[in-house]
This record gives sequence, structure tokens and C-alpha cells, in this order.
Amino acid sequence: MFTVRFAEPGDVAAMAELLREMDEFYGGTATGPAGAKVHQINSALFADPPLAYAMLARDGSSLAGMAAYSFLWPAALATKSLYLKELYVSTSCRGRGIGKLLMTHIFKVATDNGCSRVEWTTDRENTAAQRFYEQLGLTMLPAKLFYRAEGREVLSRLSLTQSDR
Repeated sequence: MFTVRFAEPGDVAAMAELLREMDEFYGGTATGPAGAKVHQINSALFADPPLAYAMLARDGSSLAGMAAYSFLWPAALATKSLYLKELYVSTSCRGRGIGKLLMTHIFKVATDNGCSRVEWTTDRENTAAQRFYEQLGLTMLPAKLFYRAEGREVLSRLSLTQSDR
């Protein structure tokens, strides 16, 4: 039986391991000391105020999946939206309904917080995720494009001169 609940400080080590697996899934390699990921999780989820939130799915004492999200404003009619940054289910737990369970909880969190929408992205190559969302009756919104600027690129491309500030 799977359970879903909000992440707590005692979950950080298990979350760090799940995020390491997720990085490998997306083609990344482990970089830096393990303590760095623990620090990143703590500073994002348990800061005051938190930068993000996470729902965790557990199979007994094992962490099976995670949904990381934040709230954005404004959305339609000056309401807010829930942005699902990451939905990840451990490779060993896929196909057992955990993703659907996490999505159900995400939609409940959105409703409970007065959100008018839930939004997320998926990689074009991640056809398994796309099929999963289609099976839930959710459709892709082809009218949106996703942009990203990373690290120093942001500073170098958008650096402000003194007169711009």
C-alpha cells in the first residue's frame, strides 16, 4: 500500500538518493558531494519562506516517488497556478499507480490552495511520460513554448548597465 504526504526534514536523505536516480534518468552524472544535494533540498523546501514544496509517495518505508511544485501568480483572472516542476517515480516502482496517485494529490493541493490551473512540461523525447498524461485524460497544450537560460548565460545576456538599473 502506497502513502502520500508532504515532505518533512527527515525525508531529505531519501530524497537526495531519489534525485540522484532522477539525474541519471535524465542523462546526468553525480556531481559534488552527497551533502550538497542535501543542502539544496533543505534550502529549497525548508527555508522560510520555502522556495518549493514536495509530495512524497512511499511504499512502506521506501521512497517510491516525488512531485515537486511551487505556486505562481498571476494565472488566469489574477488567480494563482500550481507549477509541477518534477514528477518522478523510482524506476523500480513504475507501473504500480504511484504517478497517478501523486497527480491526484497535486490536483487536490491545487484545489485546496485556490489555483485555477496546474501546469507542467515534459521532454519531447519522454514519450512514456506523455503517454502517462494522456492515459490520465490530460492533453498537451501545443500553443506554449518553453524557454530556459542557465547559470552565467542569464547574467551575460541580460546584464544591465548602470543606466538600465
